Amino acid sequence: MGRAFEFRKARKFKRWDKMSKAFTRLGKEIVMAVKEAGPNPETNSRLRTAINNAKGVNMPKDRVEAAIKRASSKEEKDYEEVVYEGYGPHGIAILVETATDNLNRTIANMRVYFSRAGGAVGKTGSLDFIFTRKGIFKIAAEGLDIEELELELIDAGAEDIYEHEGEIIVETAFTDFGAMQKALEEKELNVISAELQRVPNTRTELTDEQAEEIETLVEKIEEDDDVQAVYHNMA
Repeated sequence: MGRAFEFRKARKFKRWDKMSKAFTRLGKEIVMAVKEAGPNPETNSRLRTAINNAKGVNMPKDRVEAAIKRASSKEEKDYEEVVYEGYGPHGIAILVETATDNLNRTIANMRVYFSRAGGAVGKTGSLDFIFTRKGIFKIAAEGLDIEELELELIDAGAEDIYEHEGEIIVETAFTDFGAMQKALEEKELNVISAELQRVPNTRTELTDEQAEEIETLVEKIEEDDDVQAVYHNMA
């Protein structure tokens, strides 16, 4: 029983830690959205999306409201969105999206993470040919006909629609993100999350040992409080 209990406890703590990180990331997104276009989600599409994404990960309503209230205060710090690009071991491209109130701290941390893993931070734009920015929408699949939905969403910019683990995934070009968001809202579908993500154009195969090195580096980067998202092109 001892080992089984410890295993379950470790998994529970890891799940709680991931949830806490998601809450922190979304809290920052809410703050940035409010500072950009005000605290009213009806007139602020970025805030509306952030609130909906917070619901999708079961972020408590009082934390969402607190983030909106905090962002409306003049005393709340401003976050700058910065993207860092580099290569990890074995030539794997890694792109890191951050929201920071201290650029010197963030870049210093990024350099440490990459260099200790045998990689290096590169120049901005150096990975543009590897990643394409896309809109990724996750919709509850229950009660929906995916073929019918695809026909309805093509005009809004749907490039690919498929089902995965009880959710329908809709992919759009970066420029069609707003149009798709509006179309889904008008159809009153149960949108679990709506995000702009970096999708690799090609992927690199690694051995299990090599893949573990990349996963360790990605996990280390994701632990940083300034980090919003991490992308790589490992298969």
